[in-house]
Parts: sequence; structure tokens; C-alpha cells
Amino acid sequence: MSAPPVIGLTAYEEQVRWGVWDVPGVLLPSTYVRAVVAAGGVPVLLPPVPEVIEAVLPRLDGLVLSGGPDIEPGRYGAEAVATTGEPRADRDAAELGLVDAATGSGLPVLGICRGLQLLNVARRGTLHQHLPDVLGSTAHAPQPGVYGRHVVSGVAGSLLARALGRTETEVPSYHHQAVDGLGAGLVVTAVAPDGTVEAVEDPSLPFCLAVQWHPEAGDDLALFRALVDACRARAGSGGGAADRRAAMR
Repeated sequence: MSAPPVIGLTAYEEQVRWGVWDVPGVLLPSTYVRAVVAAGGVPVLLPPVPEVIEAVLPRLDGLVLSGGPDIEPGRYGAEAVATTGEPRADRDAAELGLVDAATGSGLPVLGICRGLQLLNVARRGTLHQHLPDVLGSTAHAPQPGVYGRHVVSGVAGSLLARALGRTETEVPSYHHQAVDGLGAGLVVTAVAPDGTVEAVEDPSLPFCLAVQWHPEAGDDLALFRALVDACRARAGSGGGAADRRAAMR
């Protein structure tokens, strides 16, 4: 495809302040936007509104499922514990529908942090609600607003390993939840030294990869470049959104 691929980024809806205003807003850390741009894509923020997502999905070439708050535990058959964050029911509903539609259509998908957990829950998997209770460690999120750093070990030949060009890498992480029971059709392709699931893939799809860490917060944009390359490859095989966008003009 000659035009840069359009990459949808799932966004937060939170109370925000700037200037004299203190109002609900749709937002996303700019590190995601800059990473997509640096990788050669055009970022588009997707508000957590189901009808908006349904309307824009056919116009996208790829999708990033971004980080964010805890998924409501009832979505995977559990009850909340004291450390589980306040759920965002609208975002959960919108994004679970988005995951199903995107993977069902073969759209290239990259999940990040919550995005991995969302993909797992969409495939009927479950989550550990508070890793310090499981591991006895806060290594994955050492203190509020501070990324942890640790090594992850990947599986040779996996989509992740091909995208990174190696099987072991040090990553920035900030999460207190992680995969427990693995969702249908997913395979684990990286783990932390403590056994925490760090990456999953759906090998039946051309590009469906999710990682528990935050690649947008690091220096290596390999995963974003791999997503953009997958979008270009899909367009080259006649499955891209560019032709559909042209037809809409």
C-alpha cells in the first residue's frame, strides 16, 4: 500500500483537567501515538463507544489494544477482590466487541498490557487479579507511576521472536494483573522469570499478538513496525482498508 496504514488505538474515557476545565475526556498517553507514527502508521483514537467503533472498524488497517484499567472480573466469571480497580463497564463492552470483530475479520492486532488481558478474556480466559498476592513481589509495578524492568524469554520461531529479532529482551512493565487460564486459540510465546505470561498469540491469524509489557514506553519500536508491516502485507494481498476508504469517497 502506498499510503501509510491507519491504526486504531483504543482510548480511555476519564475525568481530566486542563486550563479552567475539569470534565470527562477521551485520551491516551501520547507515547502510543508517537510510536505508531515512528513506525510509519497513522494513529486514530477510538473512544470506548460501541457504535463509533463499529462504524470506524472497516476503515482501519490495524488495531492497537492499549493499556488501561482492570477488566470487570464478572467478564471472566470471578468476583472482585479488594485490590481490583474500579471497572469501566462501557470500555469493557466496547473493546470486547471490537476484539471479536477485528480478529474475526483478520485485522492485524497488537495488544498491550490491558490489551493482552482483554484478548484473553474475549477468548474465555481468566486473570490473576493481583499479582503480588500470587508472586509475593511487586516487580511488575514497583510503585505508583514507575515502570518495572525485567527480562522476558520468548519462544523461538514465534511471531513475537520474529518481530523482535531475538527471543530474550528487557521490557518496561506496569501491571498488577496477568493471565491465569489461557483463552481458546491462544498460545503463550513469552514469560517472565517468575512465570508470568508476557506474550500470547493466535497462530491461526496472520498477525494477532499481545504483550503484557509496555513497548510504547521503551526505546524499541519493533512491535509497532511489525504491526505496520502486517498491515501493508494485508493490503498487498487485497485485504486492506485503503480500497474501501477510496470507495467511500
